[in-house]
Amino acid sequence: MKRLMVLLALAALAACAQKDAPPQAQTLPAQEQAPAVAAAEPAGEPSRAAALAPNVPAGEYKLDKAYTTLLFRVNHLGFSNYTARFRRLDAQLRFDPRNLTATQLTATVDARSIETDFPDPKYNFNAELQGEQWLNAASFPDITLRTTSVEDLGNNALRVHGELTLRGITRPLVLDATYNGGYASHPLDPQARIGFSAHGTLRRSEFGIAGGIPQAGTNLGVGDTVSIVIESEFSGPPAPKAESQPAPSGS
Repeated sequence: MKRLMVLLALAALAACAQKDAPPQAQTLPAQEQAPAVAAAEPAGEPSRAAALAPNVPAGEYKLDKAYTTLLFRVNHLGFSNYTARFRRLDAQLRFDPRNLTATQLTATVDARSIETDFPDPKYNFNAELQGEQWLNAASFPDITLRTTSVEDLGNNALRVHGELTLRGITRPLVLDATYNGGYASHPLDPQARIGFSAHGTLRRSEFGIAGGIPQAGTNLGVGDTVSIVIESEFSGPPAPKAESQPAPSGS
């Protein structure tokens, strides 16, 4: 009898605990659980979802230089990531938003267009970086990239494998990119437009640019690893012309 009373008391305690549990601790059946709510997009910013229009055409696209930037960053003394840019570049792209692995890109960067924010007007730091020890732009004015394959990582993410030629030396380069969307046409832009963000790294020593690399265990110098950051837009096929309607026949 005593054992029965103990069991009944334990059962009552368990029932009370379940009854008093906070709502989040109680598990609802799957069919009764509230559906997940998508995170709201930030107010005042272009809609990411709306940018991914379904009717963007496949075809040949050309770089829109007005909406493209190419930055590079390199560690300086361990204190900062020194950032500079190239001002002149061009690219041609074959793109199908429904088959990202078929993407093909060729790009050319003018090595003589390197631009820094060095503040001393008496010292042309841009010219030094164009010099023989660094880019050697007089002998190798073009930096080129050609894709060899593209991986579709899902959710409009791509991994772009290519061959980069710098100072006449060709090495593999991998860029992680995001297709940001596009449109087939716009009243103020009667052709397709698409956009991408991309980033990657290279080791400058592999291209014969080894000056100033720190000795092991020190930070006195400029890092070997160069980070690349790209924002770009491309314009593509013109919008298809609306089919003309036949004139109504006379009555």
